[in-house]
Amino acid sequence: MDKNLRRNPHCVYVINYHLVWIPRYRKQILTGDIEARLKQLLGEIATQYGFEILAHEVMPDHVHLFVSAPPKFSPAEIVRLFKGITSRRLKQEFLQIRRAYWGQNATLWAEGYYVGTAGHVSAATIQHYIEECQKN
Repeated sequence: MDKNLRRNPHCVYVINYHLVWIPRYRKQILTGDIEARLKQLLGEIATQYGFEILAHEVMPDHVHLFVSAPPKFSPAEIVRLFKGITSRRLKQEFLQIRRAYWGQNATLWAEGYYVGTAGHVSAATIQHYIEECQKN
């Protein structure tokens, strides 16, 4: 059997998404304690919803996330969960984010995102790409 297969009570799957998103205005705010807390929150969200983070990197102005998710979650829903929860929590915990993005309903993240699957590119290639970003 393939070691990459994931299982839940109703199906067996291999669904991997490469997700990338940026802070609004591409501000370079994802550093230091914010970066560390964001990585922690990504792990907590993944655990809560049954996702598996295969690789991740937080750069000062964008986030790469390579995640395996059950088929009941659409890519848009996965992004919504990660971006929504992290935006709310980071704004609550870090005054500098509230200052940078003032306004009652201001969100940390820009509206758009990138999503790709490991269909035409192997999972190893995407993981290698994310790891290479760490070195730059």
